[in-house]
Amino acid sequence: MSFQNPVFIPGPTNIPESVRKACDMPTIDHRSPAFARVFKPAVAGVKKVLGMGEGEVIILPSTGTGGWEAAISNTLSPGDTVLAARFGMFSHRWIDMCQRHGLNVEIIETPWGQGAPLDKIAAALKADKGHKIKAVLATHNETATGVRSDIGGIRVAMGDHPALFFVDGVSSIGSMPFDMAAWGVDIAVAGSQKGFMLPAGLAILGISPKAIAAMETAKLPRTFFDFKDMLKSYAAGGFPYTPPVGLINGLAHAVQLLEDEGLEAVYARHHRIAEGVRRAIAAWGMVPCAASPELYSDTVTAVVVPAGCNGTDLVQLSASKYGVAFGVGLGEVAGKVFRIGHLGSLTDVMMLSGLATAEMCMADLGWPITLGSGVAAAQDYYRNGAKEAAKAAA
Repeated sequence: MSFQNPVFIPGPTNIPESVRKACDMPTIDHRSPAFARVFKPAVAGVKKVLGMGEGEVIILPSTGTGGWEAAISNTLSPGDTVLAARFGMFSHRWIDMCQRHGLNVEIIETPWGQGAPLDKIAAALKADKGHKIKAVLATHNETATGVRSDIGGIRVAMGDHPALFFVDGVSSIGSMPFDMAAWGVDIAVAGSQKGFMLPAGLAILGISPKAIAAMETAKLPRTFFDFKDMLKSYAAGGFPYTPPVGLINGLAHAVQLLEDEGLEAVYARHHRIAEGVRRAIAAWGMVPCAASPELYSDTVTAVVVPAGCNGTDLVQLSASKYGVAFGVGLGEVAGKVFRIGHLGSLTDVMMLSGLATAEMCMADLGWPITLGSGVAAAQDYYRNGAKEAAKAAA
């Protein structure tokens, strides 16, 4: 019966029952007005979640990785220079993709556990007198380390440089505040399987007018991901190819759930659950991989394990003995951390079950742990600390 347990990985996330049912629908003609009645509410809801002003939403049958590829292939040309900081596995993978596409990547190497360095980004762009840098890539929430970068701060650091600004918001959008218009983001990339609480299968992008204009001169090859084809078909109320209608219907319902709860309430819930996790970690005598509190993610925490312990052992034991999923460490932090996902369809009570399972695994593995210590710390916060924080904010 382990399939009944919630997952505590940073995506795919738990799927609300009503979203699952919305995805499970009869076949409809995707070239009929019936599809437009599904598709248009999904697009309108995504625009609200992204905090978009002018621009377009593109929904592709893919994942966040496909969204990355669509962003660069529709706006850039072979040999173009892009600027990106590398501070985790997912910022690294976007860089790697750019290099495979024949782009010249100016990489700002940054220690894992830190965020995108505003001062170095500003310096690189200031030194680019000839405006060779055509785009700046930023990972809002580095899923491998549980680090949140300051996207608005990066936009300020860019100053009046004309480069496009692309943001990977796959593990943040729909769970943490995101303001595409205010932050001056040209392309925001999300995936269906995280904050939108759907199965994997959709890449969701917000595209600014500036990025749309860049399509006219972009020479990187694209076919399936061609924004021009998508927007031409959108104008006629359809897709250039067969769309995943069930997932899009689920998306329309999911964004309605977010709107019904209220985006500010959604963000507050994620912060509250994440803070309870951080209180539990402190009670265990451990620390997050994120180097300082202003970097803490509200969707995933990478927990640095004690010396002599291996985070992968905990993840494997939890899955095999208790039927509960946590995330392993990736890349430079493999074995050094295990990751607790706390995003999407999740409550305080659900999170307590995950913390209790992690403690049982630690005890089984002989790690230095007092059973109930982290759970009690989180319980105290969920009962009292969150209320006090809400009063202080008011």
